[in-house]
Amino acid sequence: MSIFQDLRDWWFARAAETETTLSKGIDIWTQGGWAMIALFIISLFIFFIGFQVFVRLLRKRTGGVSEATWRRWIHEPRDRKGAVGDIFDEVEHVQRADGNSVHDGFAEVRTREMEPFARDLRLMNIAVGAAPLVGLLGTVTGMLATFDAMSNGGGGDKTMSMIAKGISEALYTTETGLMVALPGVFLHYYLSRRFEKFKKFLAHAETVWTQEALLTSETRVEESNQGLVRELAMREIKERLLARLQHQPTTQPQPGA
Repeated sequence: MSIFQDLRDWWFARAAETETTLSKGIDIWTQGGWAMIALFIISLFIFFIGFQVFVRLLRKRTGGVSEATWRRWIHEPRDRKGAVGDIFDEVEHVQRADGNSVHDGFAEVRTREMEPFARDLRLMNIAVGAAPLVGLLGTVTGMLATFDAMSNGGGGDKTMSMIAKGISEALYTTETGLMVALPGVFLHYYLSRRFEKFKKFLAHAETVWTQEALLTSETRVEESNQGLVRELAMREIKERLLARLQHQPTTQPQPGA
């Protein structure tokens, strides 16, 4: 029983600490003024977009497939699977549907796949840059409130309370703006690196596919040329045999034989 009682006491203690921390956090957000509301919305936007981009890039991961495997998938579409297989299927579908080249197929796929990532990363970068600016704006607002209290206050505890409120508003908004922006910068950098790897994979796959297509077409041309040469050689041999048979002297039977 003592173990369960200790666990219950620990749980209630942790719950009380969590409640105290949440209440302090709410007090900080309310003391920061209107800029804290804007920073809260910006922080939600940054990490919502970041999480969404991360999940989509995770679904597009290409590092789990070796190059030898996806090179084979170019000529063997039945073995394709995963994100790389879906991309190759889409490229091949675009080629067959519109009669385009490999470059045109990858260009259309690149537009569909990469444009949403680029758009979301741009929006995320704008939000990350706006966070410290909003914090600075809250700092200026808090300092103006502080100076207004110093100039118009009549002294006493009320004036000191107004001055302390203005200073806390200025400092809280500055700190919160930096706390929102710094993780956003690192998250944006991490997602941008993953996005660049995805772009490099598409470019490399396009180059390999183009080379394979050229080699295949050259092999087919060579095979067709060899077939044509064989056909011409057989025709020439046939014509020479017919010419020999036509010019061969016929033997006449001897009289009295």
